[in-house]
Amino acid sequence: MAAPKNVRLKADFDEWFPQGLYLVGEIVQVTEYQSQEDRARNRPVRPRIDEVTGLVLYRGTFADPSAEKDREKSFPVEFACAHQPVPPEAVAGLPFRPVVLEGMTVAPRAETSGQAKWITWTIRATGMTAPNAASGRSTASPTDATRRAAA
Repeated sequence: MAAPKNVRLKADFDEWFPQGLYLVGEIVQVTEYQSQEDRARNRPVRPRIDEVTGLVLYRGTFADPSAEKDREKSFPVEFACAHQPVPPEAVAGLPFRPVVLEGMTVAPRAETSGQAKWITWTIRATGMTAPNAASGRSTASPTDATRRAAA
């Protein structure tokens, strides 16, 4: 049986990011590719639209402290929504903003580098909140979770 095109699997945030997730930088609108010819003709830059939902795409870079491999520590997350997502307020003393993704889905994607091949995941969401604002989310720090696991 072949998988349908553009398949997206619902994902549980706590399962994918047991130590939380952090926004690095800002959320920006994704735009369609514009060639030099298009720029020379002053064609307007158009926002990229999600194929499944028909909504405008936004993207941010996130860091996962629980990632084991360097290539998995930082990755983009795309947001398909009517308005640009607003990140939660910055926490004093932290260089990154802790967030919880809402409406998270994942889709597998094959990556290659020379002869090496592996599966990566395209992560999408419909929004984000602060960790304590999300209902049913633990407010324990990653070190608390590590102590519980060791006990």
